[in-house]
This record gives sequence, structure tokens and C-alpha cells, in this order.
Amino acid sequence: MIPSLPFPPHFPSQTQPPTQQPPPLTRHYHHPCPTAADAAPGMDHDHLKDRLLLPSSRAAAAAATANGPHHRRAAPAAAGGGAGGVSIDVNGLKRRGGGRRSWVRVDAATGAAEAVEVAKPALMRRLDLPARDLRLLDPLFVYPSAILGRERAVVCNLERVRCIITADEALVLREQDAEEAVRRYVDELQRRLVDRADDLPFEFIALEVALEAACSFLDSQAIELEAEAYPLLDELTTKISTLNLERVRRLKSKLVALTRRVQKVRDEIEQLMDDDGDMAEMYLTEKKMRMEESMLNDEDLQGIGNNHSGFSASLSAPVSPVSTPPASWRLEKEFSFARSRHSSFKSSDSSQYNIEELEMLLEAYFVVIDYTLSKLTSLKEYIDDTEDFINIQLDNVRNQLIQFELLLTTATFVVAIFGVVSGVFGMNFEVPLFSVPHAFELTLAITGVCGTVVFCCFLWYFRKRRFFPL
Repeated sequence: MIPSLPFPPHFPSQTQPPTQQPPPLTRHYHHPCPTAADAAPGMDHDHLKDRLLLPSSRAAAAAATANGPHHRRAAPAAAGGGAGGVSIDVNGLKRRGGGRRSWVRVDAATGAAEAVEVAKPALMRRLDLPARDLRLLDPLFVYPSAILGRERAVVCNLERVRCIITADEALVLREQDAEEAVRRYVDELQRRLVDRADDLPFEFIALEVALEAACSFLDSQAIELEAEAYPLLDELTTKISTLNLERVRRLKSKLVALTRRVQKVRDEIEQLMDDDGDMAEMYLTEKKMRMEESMLNDEDLQGIGNNHSGFSASLSAPVSPVSTPPASWRLEKEFSFARSRHSSFKSSDSSQYNIEELEMLLEAYFVVIDYTLSKLTSLKEYIDDTEDFINIQLDNVRNQLIQFELLLTTATFVVAIFGVVSGVFGMNFEVPLFSVPHAFELTLAITGVCGTVVFCCFLWYFRKRRFFPL
């Protein structure tokens, strides 16, 4: 873990002196303090202050009094209060999106890494970034993956790597849940800066490392999900149980969440590849070089104008009012031309830069993330096929139950024939058949044969109508 270091006074890319940070946020609650004339004669100033202070402030004031007059004078400043009344220090309160954040700064020239603490307003002023872009990197909010190209920086939120890339440095946000990912990102970026073999600018190297980290992390999660899914689905096809169904349900929820994240990274890369203007915005090194060259040209023009004005002032001969335009007018025209060229610098980015290099870089990782998405899609199709197979099995069992129920109903109808015969012969009247020998046996035999014939007729009808399989 990289130790926490204080925020440096300025970065290498910053030419202006750093602005003074605002004082810590405090809320002042002013209470009407009674004057000495309104207070009781026996109440002194210390007793009155003790009544007005909050319990925590009373403890701090008591400690300051015990430490002596010197500490007593320093106590209000340490507590963050003012001279106008009682103040409550809210520095310890957790504010959503506010306060300083811990970053790891990687220098583009040397590859040195250091831990810094930077406040959001300082980053906004220094990099000309809106609060919306920095909010994407806030760990207190949950935002999907995004790659934003701005005038002076590239904002990346790719899975566990949240960073701001400029032409001179990379600021990686440190999180408690992603310390290992940040460490790997910084180590890989330093290694590539040391073993630099191509002419890729620093911002593309840092972006490539972030894309590689995100694609590798998502691919590893997809592989783990596949290793867990296929044996579970095979077990479910052989044994359908409530436990296996619940495990498959959880697996499908993980698959949907992972697919959404992979799809978002793929969409971001595809959107960048489709927009030449966004890709041109990410050429920070070339924009910086062109900006410095433009500033040097402006300084040369200003120096020429000063020399020309000095030379014109040294001339003593009068000039004709109908002569050529004065030098000041021509100098102002040149300055306006330089300013218009500088203002149109941003609008003509897409025509000035060759975006083929960045497009090839994005296309390589687009293929990687698309392969990961295809694996997840195949796994989802396998899960859907397993669900269809299970539904077919359940439908087959349901059909077998219906067939068995139909057989039972037919057998019940046949048995009901015996009930009719027994009901007829159970009447309380005399029948000559009762006196015939073996009449009971004959009645049972005839009824059984008739029931069997009726049952066979029903079976033949069911098979003919294909109620039963052949």
C-alpha cells in the first residue's frame, strides 16, 4: 500500500501558482449574548461562556483552560470557530461527494508514483472539468463505465479503475475495496513507461492499461461464472430439485448483472470509435504541443509589435494622412488573427489529428470485450436451453399424469357396471333367476366380460385419437 503523502503545491503541467484552498466548512450559530449590564452581578464571563457552549465545546474549553493561557488562546482556532459566536465544526461529518480524496499520481516523464490528497474544487479549476465528470469517479455513487474525452483530460471509469489522465500525469482514485486493482494498474503503467518501445503518447498508454485491466477483470469473472454454471446446469438436467433451481436462479442473476457491465464497456468503446470528434479530443499531448506553439507564436508577434512601435516612436518626420495604414493597425490585425486561430483550435481538432492510432487501440480492446460478451451470451443461451429442456421434461411428466388419470377414470367407469348389476339384484322382490342353479356365477362372469369389453373399447378409442403414445 502506498503511504499517504501531502498534496504537492503544484503539478509539473501547471504553470500558474496554486490557488489558496478555502477554509474548512463550518457552520456558525450566533446566539444573542447578554451584556454585562443584563447579566446577574455574580455571573462572570467564563460562566456565561460555559452556558452558551455545546457539551463537546465545553470539554474542549475545559481542556484548553487546564493546559494554560497559551493553549486557551489557540483552542478557538483549533475548534474551527470564529470570534462572532459559537461555531460547530462539521469537518468530521461525512459529506456525499465533498472533501478531499486520496489519489495516486503517476508522472508521465519519470513514471514516479506518489499518493496525494486533492479536493474536488482544485481538480475542477486545474483541469477545467465540470462537477458532473468528477461525480462519475465518486465511490459514493454507483455509475456505469464511462470514457470521457475533455479539453485537458480524459476521465475514465472502467470497473474498479477510476482515473483522470492528462498529458503529464495520471491521477488514480484510491478506494478501500479496490486497493489491489489500483496497485496493479499503477505497477503496469510504470512498467510500460519504463519499457516504452513505441511512440504512443502518455494518455494512450494510461488509457490502454485501464482498458486492459477492465477487460481482464471482466473476462476473469466470465470464466469463473462459466466454471460454476456448466456443472450446475448439467446436474439440474439429471435431478430437478428446489435447491438446484434456486442455485440456477442466483447464477442467472449474476449472469445478467455481468452481461450488463460488459455491454456497457463495449458500448463505450464502440461509441468512441464511431465519433471522430471524441477521439480527437483525447489527443492531449498533441493539443498541448500545439497550444505551446501557438503561445510562442503569440509571444513572437508581441515582441515584433513592441520593436516596431519603438522604431515608429523614434521617427521624427511627419507622415501623410493618406499614406499606408499605420503599424499599430496592422499589429492589431495580426493579433486578432492569432486570437481567432487560437479560438478555432478546439473546433478543428478532428481535422488536425490522425485518429487512426487511437482507433486501432480501441478496436483491439473492442474485440476482446466483444469476445467476453459472446461467451456470456453463449452461457445465457445454454441456460435458456436447459430451462427449455426442463420445461419439456415437466410437460412430459404432466402428460403422463394426465394419461394415468384417464386410465383410472375408465377403470372406475367399468367398475361402476358391477355396481349397477348389484343394485338391480339387490331389490327386495322375488325373481325366478334366484332359483336357477349357478345363477350367481353366471351373473359375475357375464358382468366381467362386459366390463372387459367396454374397457378395451375405450383403450382402442384413446389410441385412435392419439391420447396415448403408440
